[in-house]
Amino acid sequence: MTRSTRTSVPGVSTVPSARSRLAATACEIGLRPLNNAVPMNAPGVWFARKLIATIMATAGPPPRGTAVTQVRSGAVRGEWVRAPGVDFGQRAIYYIHGSGYVLCSARTHRGLAARLSQKTGLPVFLTDYRLAPEHRFPAAADDVEAGYRWLLDRGFAAQDLVIACDSAGGHLALDLLIENEHHARPQPAAVAMFSPLLDLTLGLATEQERRHRDPVISARAAGRLPHAYTRGLPADAPRLRLRVTPGMALPPILIQVGGAEMLSADARHLHEMVLGAGGDCALEVWPGQVHVFQALPLLVPEADPALDRAADFLCAAVISRNTVSEKVS
Repeated sequence: MTRSTRTSVPGVSTVPSARSRLAATACEIGLRPLNNAVPMNAPGVWFARKLIATIMATAGPPPRGTAVTQVRSGAVRGEWVRAPGVDFGQRAIYYIHGSGYVLCSARTHRGLAARLSQKTGLPVFLTDYRLAPEHRFPAAADDVEAGYRWLLDRGFAAQDLVIACDSAGGHLALDLLIENEHHARPQPAAVAMFSPLLDLTLGLATEQERRHRDPVISARAAGRLPHAYTRGLPADAPRLRLRVTPGMALPPILIQVGGAEMLSADARHLHEMVLGAGGDCALEVWPGQVHVFQALPLLVPEADPALDRAADFLCAAVISRNTVSEKVS
């Protein structure tokens, strides 16, 4: 059974809040020119990483009392993030962060992961995959796949795992689902994607930007990030231009994207591709919101209700998968 686009999200105003509009304007004036100007050399990458880490820590810190457990197990690096009162059990969330394969880390996304843990009552394993330009394709994809296999080897059943991801993490998550299918590996119960990147050439984003300018960064400047990961490879190389084919066994997918961002084009294309292949996919376009607004609760009032909806989706999916398994057994 498939689900269709929700251009207007139930219970959410079709007009963005005043604070959201102010945040978008502030990005347009201050952040976009800076992001467009930062060079992709070593000092520029260092500066960009520090900048986004500061923004994430300031606008979306983890709840006080969040427990963080570092993981270093062979090729797997990351951390367990648990909101106050959340214990380990048989279910968990696997979080795959974004930022163009270059900028972010488990630490930058700790606040978002902790809030998702708080809203679901589940521990979150936040992968800390290798970044470009130091590590090029397929380093990140291999690390993400290794993290999923590690969770299965640790005793988590696939039906007890759900995935959440953002931006380039959406591309990595879809790659993982396709690889799971190719290798007959069990799929997670569901995937929630925040502002997923699909087209690593930023071609879809460029077309979108001709109609509406992204307040955070230009498509041209953003395209330099995944290029640092894929440099020297053709755009249509396997595991770079991802395709969902009819009959592919994918879990239910929820996509949330901001109406103001250029990756709304990627979100729509991914949604149409999954539905066209017979998959279960819902798309929520949140009016006026910027890229991965769910990570910015202190700036954007819509961040919490959006994350609430994603948490409800993930919890419902894992319960549904387990109920079906119990009936079959």
